[in-house]
Amino acid sequence: MFSKKVLQVACAGLFLTCSGLVSANNDFTQLKTLSQSEFKRLAADFTSAASYKGVTPAAASGITGFDVGTEVSFTQLANKSVWKKAGSDVSTLIVPKFHIHKGLPFNLDVGASLGVVPDSNIKLIGLEARYALLEGNVALPAVAVRGAYSAISGASQLGFNSTSVELLVSKGFVMFTPYVGAGRVWGKLTPNVGGLQKESTTANKLFAGLNANFGLMNLAAEVDRTGDSDTVSVKLGFRW
Repeated sequence: MFSKKVLQVACAGLFLTCSGLVSANNDFTQLKTLSQSEFKRLAADFTSAASYKGVTPAAASGITGFDVGTEVSFTQLANKSVWKKAGSDVSTLIVPKFHIHKGLPFNLDVGASLGVVPDSNIKLIGLEARYALLEGNVALPAVAVRGAYSAISGASQLGFNSTSVELLVSKGFVMFTPYVGAGRVWGKLTPNVGGLQKESTTANKLFAGLNANFGLMNLAAEVDRTGDSDTVSVKLGFRW
């Protein structure tokens, strides 16, 4: 009964969040007005917000394993004044995503995500490969390493991509699996307007999350700090 009520509330909340997304124009129509130092700050925020967020524990899923869900991420931007000057008046970037993970043999998992930035043509694509160094058991946690890639499309003024390497640790307790991790992210923001040069940035990453499994239904939440910006992600779906 408790699990059913929790899932009903989570479903309703996620639906209302996705259906109620409202933001300003996010197409960066005034990008050419930025100085190079301002563009560098924009690149740092992009690396924080658009780099890959896994929202999943470290343990391998196994060859029959799947994790499919709808996700919403909220990133508090560190340089909102620069975004506004560039033509995107937003302080918290809200991105709904579809996320999928598939287990493979030999403790390998692969994953992908597709997100859309509201009120723009921008799409965010993410890919990951994860290897469980330790599978985890009653006494020991699961430990994994993850490599990931993300990129945007649909932004006429900008190109962006990032790569990341992370270490994850998780430990299951009945239906709940808390996890933590740390890593390094490399981002590259490329302007498609004159007067600005490409900016590359590197950021440290720390994150923690909780996965709650109710049979096939699954609810996960993660808090991520990459560079100077914080992201909260919530994912609801199916995991087996």
